Amino acid sequence: MKVRASGDKILGPSEVTERLGPGRCFSLVFTNGCFDLLHPGHVDCLERARRLGDTLLVAVNTDASVRRLDKGPGRPLVGQDARATMVAALGCVDWVTLFEEDTPEELIAALEPDVLVKGGDYSPDEVAGAGAVSAAGGRVVNLPLLPGHSTSALVKRIRGPAEP
Repeated sequence: MKVRASGDKILGPSEVTERLGPGRCFSLVFTNGCFDLLHPGHVDCLERARRLGDTLLVAVNTDASVRRLDKGPGRPLVGQDARATMVAALGCVDWVTLFEEDTPEELIAALEPDVLVKGGDYSPDEVAGAGAVSAAGGRVVNLPLLPGHSTSALVKRIRGPAEP
């Protein structure tokens, strides 16, 4: 089996729908996130997501999208291209794409993944694209989070206690 370089796994918007959209001959698992500081919780979730189908696509928020999510001052800490490269470097990840919108709902509707995965910090009714996936016969899976791991907690530890 040939291992692809992480940069070869990153697809642009038109390429992702062309390669992974409807009519594909494999099951597609889709998940998304900011992945600002990659940590064991991310890796655990992505590894479990990959086991739910043949191919895992991870959609990463662009810098502008992360800022609109109001993750905190100075976020994202790591630029979008570096974040996409880090996620693509994981062996469990087959493909990565960036998305500019607040949610990847349009991308999910265009791709019609067989499985849509989000972490357990989202309730099923909060998962963007869940309706489109269910309507197309796919399933939505919320995976429990690995306790003790979050980017926000890491950022707080790094920055130290807030000034009074």
